[in-house]
Amino acid sequence: MSHRVVTTDGKTAEVLPEAFTWRGFDADVRAVSPDTTDALVAAAAGADALVVDAGTEVTERVFVETPVRVVARAGIGVDNIDLDAAERLGVPVVNVPDYCVEEVATHNLALLLAVWRDLRPADAAVRGGEWSRREERRVGRLSEATVGLVSFGDIARRQADLLSAFGADLLAYDPYVGAETMDRHGAAKVGFEELCRRSSAVAVHAPLTGETAGLFDADAFALLPDGAVLVNTGRGGVVDESALAAALDTGRLAGAGLDVLAEEPPAALPTDHPNVVYTPHTGWYSERAVEECAQGVAADVARVLMGREPANPVVGDW
Repeated sequence: MSHRVVTTDGKTAEVLPEAFTWRGFDADVRAVSPDTTDALVAAAAGADALVVDAGTEVTERVFVETPVRVVARAGIGVDNIDLDAAERLGVPVVNVPDYCVEEVATHNLALLLAVWRDLRPADAAVRGGEWSRREERRVGRLSEATVGLVSFGDIARRQADLLSAFGADLLAYDPYVGAETMDRHGAAKVGFEELCRRSSAVAVHAPLTGETAGLFDADAFALLPDGAVLVNTGRGGVVDESALAAALDTGRLAGAGLDVLAEEPPAALPTDHPNVVYTPHTGWYSERAVEECAQGVAADVARVLMGREPANPVVGDW
């Protein structure tokens, strides 16, 4: 019996059929690009499983008006899926929480180093014919800095391990992770306000939830030391972008690295500050990560459709 799988996830669309085949699971995979809920409902008509990317909103209508028996998020964050509706209506939701750990940790570190060392303004100056140091910007040694990690899941833990080579002091804020776990990765557990007061560089890894939405607002930026930098590879909505722009304009922040924004793609960038490095939500990317994501999705979709417990359930009882 062939199972119909509809996917909106462009990054894994080409390799997903092979991932099912590798498991000996008969799946007819169809890639779609719906731009409205109406279009998504129409595309998922007759589907057994729905695979979605971060930009596809899975509302209650999808669970009510389609026959899908499982929704798989081809990635980590599930803030685009109505989990309450899924649980109420008994539709399992799965994700791939252990993919792209290396990639996002490395990307966050790359952005942190770029803004810490003023690379974008320096590059622009050289391209403009200049060959001199920006005297108004005082750059410290990373080995003498304090880096605060906001949320301490697998990605932040990997970044903490990478940062250990630089000799920086590490702080971590995550109310759901114990101090012993943080200590194993060289980070001290602190409250959010203490992290802000002490961190000359902040690495944001937080998912978007009711607790984290707008976490970095004007009050949080006011706590940071003058000249601090902030990097966000978590979710755009964790940072109040107006407050971020104001903190950059006043010099409270010396720079920022942003792989995620509140609106993607953005109608307008939050700021044109010279020491802000933007990347288009590509921190997750490597060829290997794409393969791992497809394999994770295929494995759990197949498990659910065969009546077995998935490895990575977000919603569902077995």
